[in-house]
Amino acid sequence: MGGDVQIPSIGVEETWARLKTNADAVLIDVRTMAEWAWVGLPELSSIGKRPVLVEWQSFPGDQLNSAFVDRVSEALIPIGATKDTELLFICRSGNRSLKAARAMVAAGYTRCVNVADGFEGPLDTDRHRGRLGGWKAKGLPWTQG
Repeated sequence: MGGDVQIPSIGVEETWARLKTNADAVLIDVRTMAEWAWVGLPELSSIGKRPVLVEWQSFPGDQLNSAFVDRVSEALIPIGATKDTELLFICRSGNRSLKAARAMVAAGYTRCVNVADGFEGPLDTDRHRGRLGGWKAKGLPWTQG
């Protein structure tokens, strides 16, 4: 299954709106620990939530996290999420999060959504992120780790 599953993608503003209006919606940040610490995290406390943090791959080395599906499934239990809960996956720019969403669909989760442009968005002409799009560039709440 996995690779050919169609996963819907939405922008960061729509993601924020869904997180605010759907009490059950969960944001899952699949970036690395280094990214969480040095680049920042979505700040959801104003809406009574926290992002679920599970690395899709580790840094350095980009080793895939073979326990990803298990770790996400375990993290969802204490917050009452089920296989029918809307899960919104975010990474740096939308690539890893799409793969992560596909993996969770393959594991039976039915409402997985990719956050297009991710936390930092695409590269600009100077090859820098965080200016053209993404969570930070759109001024959504975030915190520095």
